[in-house]
Amino acid sequence: MRQLFDGDTWREIFQSIRKNKLRTFLTMLGVFIGIYIYIGLSGASKGLDNGFEKEFETIARNSMFVFSNRTSKPYAGFKTGRPIQLKLQDVKVLRQQVPEIMAIAPRNVKGIFGSEPGLVKRGIRSGSYSVFGDFPEFTKIAPKSIYDGGRFINEADIEQERKVCVIGERTQKELFKEDEDPIGGYVSIEDVNFQVVGVHEFAGGGPFDNDSDIFIPFTTFRKLYNTGDNVSWFTIAAYDDADVIQAEKDIKATLRRIHKVDPTDEKAIGAFNLGEIFKKIFGFSNGLTFLSLIVGVATIIAGVIGIGNILLISVKERTKELGVRRALGATPAEVRNQIIIEALVLTLLAGIIGIICGAFTLWGLGAAFGGGDFPYTNPTVPIPYVLMSLFLMVVLGILIGLIPAQRAVSIKPIDALREE
Repeated sequence: MRQLFDGDTWREIFQSIRKNKLRTFLTMLGVFIGIYIYIGLSGASKGLDNGFEKEFETIARNSMFVFSNRTSKPYAGFKTGRPIQLKLQDVKVLRQQVPEIMAIAPRNVKGIFGSEPGLVKRGIRSGSYSVFGDFPEFTKIAPKSIYDGGRFINEADIEQERKVCVIGERTQKELFKEDEDPIGGYVSIEDVNFQVVGVHEFAGGGPFDNDSDIFIPFTTFRKLYNTGDNVSWFTIAAYDDADVIQAEKDIKATLRRIHKVDPTDEKAIGAFNLGEIFKKIFGFSNGLTFLSLIVGVATIIAGVIGIGNILLISVKERTKELGVRRALGATPAEVRNQIIIEALVLTLLAGIIGIICGAFTLWGLGAAFGGGDFPYTNPTVPIPYVLMSLFLMVVLGILIGLIPAQRAVSIKPIDALREE
């Protein structure tokens, strides 16, 4: 330890570096590239993870949208091309027969899928907006951020078929005055007055989300638009530990049985499985992180081995110098420590420069792609991972330094002094 703080030790190290600048640079390059690749790829994959988490933070990961189409095969006396209509009663059967379901929300809408949007008015102001008929359970799958003083649809609204609504930020700006509190106010939807009970903050993430969406109770929607028990689609979330792909298969198979559809008809019941997409995205990200670890560690090891080889050459070139030191009383331990410290300095210096350059690269990636349309946010590498990589470099630097150090110790002073 005393030798580590000895000025002569550091002078000899930097003298050796200055004497062979190009060789030292090329030696350190392997370690630098290894740690740079690890920091860069790990941080990039983390940025991808963060981006998709932020993009879909308003909806459950194990969620899916299930909808109906026309049949593509004849079955049970029905012809091909029969339209399938999902029903409110399907919910009870799905809950009973598909235990993976954590929450299921039947939904209806006016304003998407080719339907006319709802005409909404307040005084002399008016606009056309998408109107959704929803149950409170929808917020278990896709939580809605409601501004202070407001709320979302509740069970009492459903049971009593209340004429209440939750409006979007843009709807508020276009229908209400700037200094007017919309909570408790009224808007007219299809010439029927609805009381505003909440204003939702637009966060995006869902496939149909808009900052002007209006939500009303499902039971009120079916009276307003005379939809009966028809359902446009189901928004469903499986339990966290459930196989979301298998859950989708079970849900579609159950709906085929309910609506008398050929069990092999893949077109009659469709689904958009967000859980499956998440699984693929995070699988790719985890694979990228693992690849960065393998490539980075392999490159670091190769670089450290290169440092060991260069130090072996250095020891050979300094044979006479080492012999003089031994003849003047330097112990084997002092000679060994000198070489090990030199190996450690080169390894750590290259590693720290690689970490700094990797951090600047991640900062550049975050500035270039963060906040845009591409889901990429805050590319970083956790501090424990960085410290672990530094620890790995210290251990490898010491181990690889032992080889030239032992070679230096094995030199006999009398033999060294004969060297020309």
